[in-house]
Amino acid sequence: MSEKIGKHIAIYGKGGIGKSTTTSNISAALAEAGYKVIQIGCDPKSDSTNTLRGNTYLPTVLDSLRDGKKIHLDDISVKGFSGVLCIESGGPVPGVGCAGRGINAAVNLLQELNLFEEFKPDYVLYDVLGDVVCGGFAVPIRDGITDRAYVVSSSDFMAIYAANNLFKAIQKYEPSGGAKLGGVIGNGLTAVYSQAIIDDFTKKTGTKAVGYVPRSLVVSQSELYGKTVIEANPESEHANIYRSLAKYIAENEDLVVPNPLGAAELRDWAREWGDKIYQIESGVVGEPAEAI
Repeated sequence: MSEKIGKHIAIYGKGGIGKSTTTSNISAALAEAGYKVIQIGCDPKSDSTNTLRGNTYLPTVLDSLRDGKKIHLDDISVKGFSGVLCIESGGPVPGVGCAGRGINAAVNLLQELNLFEEFKPDYVLYDVLGDVVCGGFAVPIRDGITDRAYVVSSSDFMAIYAANNLFKAIQKYEPSGGAKLGGVIGNGLTAVYSQAIIDDFTKKTGTKAVGYVPRSLVVSQSELYGKTVIEANPESEHANIYRSLAKYIAENEDLVVPNPLGAAELRDWAREWGDKIYQIESGVVGEPAEAI
């Protein structure tokens, strides 16, 4: 692969965890700061860039490929908020084919169209479904497309489980040129012990949390308007949280290879936290920190 133009960053997360919301707000914050940004949605739902472009229709790369016509970059991209170039890889016809393999086809086409040479981005963000059990979804971190990845996770067990799976994929592919981990983004945090759970998980896996985004009606309201928080509520606390997160990701070069927990370790760790949460909720201990 030729030398990459700009920083290429993969952002993973379990379905429904808020990775697209997080990615779009990071893109918006980077663009607001004056950077040229491309966001490529790698989820078959094709909704990654919705809030950057006001929920307007955008043909996906795979739908355009299936049409069999000659494809131009303008056919599959649109400039959204503050000039962010929005692209959706798309997925297979429902019930047919592998969504993961579509990512590879989409990236190959974008390279053939000289996307990066034409746009000359400072940052390219790939919003990827966190189900890396399917090898296709590991393409952005496996094939040298990106050199760094972040994972969005809540403190819920299944979100942690998905993050741990991503760690396994990074550990497997990094020796052959795959991406390293930039960190974990805690999202949708509500309970008083949520941050402590994420911090404990990152400590045990040799990683780190790089930001915490509490659950907020501001985020939901902005999405109902078809906008990012950066655009719809620029003076809000959450807008500043996303700006700080974007600045960190832009500057961070402290990348690591995680040490994922084994199946039994993860199960035991979760059970221990289940006991601690019960103690916290029942008033046996007063603060999450005392339970660690």
